[in-house]
Amino acid sequence: MSSSRLIGVGVGPGDPELVTVKGVNALRAADVVVVPVMDTMERGRAEATVLHYVPAEKVVRVVFALNERTDRARREAAWDAAGERVAQLLEAHGVVAFATIGDPNVYSTFTYLAQTIGESAPGTVVETVPGITAMQDLAARSGAVLTEGTEPLTLVPVTAGSAVLKDALAGPGTVVAYKFGRQAAEVAEALRETGRIGDAVWGSALGLAEESIRPAAELDDTPLPYLSTLIAPARRDGGRGGKL
Repeated sequence: MSSSRLIGVGVGPGDPELVTVKGVNALRAADVVVVPVMDTMERGRAEATVLHYVPAEKVVRVVFALNERTDRARREAAWDAAGERVAQLLEAHGVVAFATIGDPNVYSTFTYLAQTIGESAPGTVVETVPGITAMQDLAARSGAVLTEGTEPLTLVPVTAGSAVLKDALAGPGTVVAYKFGRQAAEVAEALRETGRIGDAVWGSALGLAEESIRPAAELDDTPLPYLSTLIAPARRDGGRGGKL
């Protein structure tokens, strides 16, 4: 029976102060901390956050095809290679933490790694430590209220297509859109068509020096950072507790 453990640690959207105490403890207790990087090998947001809490010699970069959206074969090959590298680290060290921005169970690279390790090293114990998400951070920084009373909350990755976003905006409750930077013009159009642009807000690089938080009404066809986040709050009549 293997005694190795793989721990997916959510390190938040970028502000190192938003890593939870449990997350910091998991990073420090692990033998090795893996951070995902693109094949260009530049430091990513997860690594920059991790280095606030653990020494650089404890951090291992593992290449993922994070910028690959069309070539499935290349993406799968990258996941397999990453899984093999992490399996080697597990065998050599025992406890490996994988740092992921946001939360490891919300649109995270960790999901693919955990599945790969589960198949290649089935005795490995896989755990996750939750992290602050971009929508929570944007809500806090912009003053947008995510939900009240009985309102639903819908999270949509715009990489699934603008039609998915339009369907969500046509429904009740707050809509959060992730990864919409390359389709900003389409998102603005969907917000206007559904009458939801007035209170909507978007943000990118939250908690970092290059942070930008702006009203969605200012969106145009200018490309935005890929990891931009949008909040379109529910339609509210202004009364307190009106949807309880």
